[in-house]
Amino acid sequence: GSAVIGMTAGIGISVLLALLHGLASITLRGNQLISGVAINFLASGMSALVGQNWFNQGGRTPQLSGGQRFADITLPLTDSLNSVPFFGPVYSELISGHNILVYTALLAVPVTWWVLFRTRFGLRLRAVGENPAAVDTAGVSVILQRYWAVMICGLLCGLAGSYLSLGTSAAGFVRDMSAGKGFLALAALIFSKWRPRPALFACLLFGLLEAIGNKYQDLDFFGIFTVPVQFMQALPYILTVVILAGFVGKAIPP
Repeated sequence: GSAVIGMTAGIGISVLLALLHGLASITLRGNQLISGVAINFLASGMSALVGQNWFNQGGRTPQLSGGQRFADITLPLTDSLNSVPFFGPVYSELISGHNILVYTALLAVPVTWWVLFRTRFGLRLRAVGENPAAVDTAGVSVILQRYWAVMICGLLCGLAGSYLSLGTSAAGFVRDMSAGKGFLALAALIFSKWRPRPALFACLLFGLLEAIGNKYQDLDFFGIFTVPVQFMQALPYILTVVILAGFVGKAIPP
């Protein structure tokens, strides 16, 4: 349906931006951080400009419904297992009821681990970061491998953006709707020390903190004092800094 077309377009644009990043940082040997920040600003401004030009709603799009967004999937046996103590509610309310992009993200973790650590392509991909001279000596193009890396990154970022705009209950586009989640993803990467499985748990932890901030607003402690909603919304970012600063230890990037 149109949701799949939207996702394909999102992934395509994301891969194009990744190739632009590759051109700047791989071919032209520019600084990766400066290139990434510049592309971030470019994407933020261009998306709002295109949205305003197409829909005239201040850079946002109309809210999506029906086949325009990804619907939640009810997994098999959800109703029959619902009466089973503990496992039933966990299966029906926690595991079941998400859209295809959520399950794709979960599946991406073991697939990423297998590609990185069990295939020749993954060995070369890690080597072009750790020891590019060895890859070059083996007759493999370092530049091509690095372009593969940024294109895979573009694919995954496109899926993430598609989830935000096509997979949530308030499906649609609003400028800067990611609200720093990309930077939280970078924090999860550092927190997990560049390993796929710990990165999943880091993302789930940050997601839990954000859910707490959204659900529990203006907490009242026995009538003595009230925690303001702004603090609860900032909680995931505060705890991200605390976790990275105090509990990770030295994280050496590849």
